[in-house]
Amino acid sequence: MKYMLIMRTTAEAIEASKDLDFEEIINAMGAFNESMITAGVLIGGDGLSDAKEGFVVDFSAQPPAVTDGPYGEVHELFNGFWILQVSSKEEALEWALRAPLGAGTKLEVRRITDESDFADYADNEFIQKEKEWRAAESEGTSPAL
Repeated sequence: MKYMLIMRTTAEAIEASKDLDFEEIINAMGAFNESMITAGVLIGGDGLSDAKEGFVVDFSAQPPAVTDGPYGEVHELFNGFWILQVSSKEEALEWALRAPLGAGTKLEVRRITDESDFADYADNEFIQKEKEWRAAESEGTSPAL
């Protein structure tokens, strides 16, 4: 099973981070990432730039509205993520609890869907195409369109 750990920050966490040594933060995150790599559970992950550099495309209207960052409340934003391949929800929780995060930071943990979630639609053209795309990706080739 794949799970995504989504790092969310609150105003409290942002304020607290101002008093921390950034190199210590990098070292703690690096050690956490290394432990997941060593355990063979880390598939991917990245930090995200400040929301001021981003934008939101809102499809509530036609044409869709584009809002430059920063947007939303601080607690609505996420700063980074990890994707883990683990055996269970409980194992995903175990890794989430090990994250070196401080007060005011939250991890949202969500299972990433797979083809079993769409079993009722197995004969759908795009479900079939996605299987082909994923197979091509794992082989390091371009998917046939």
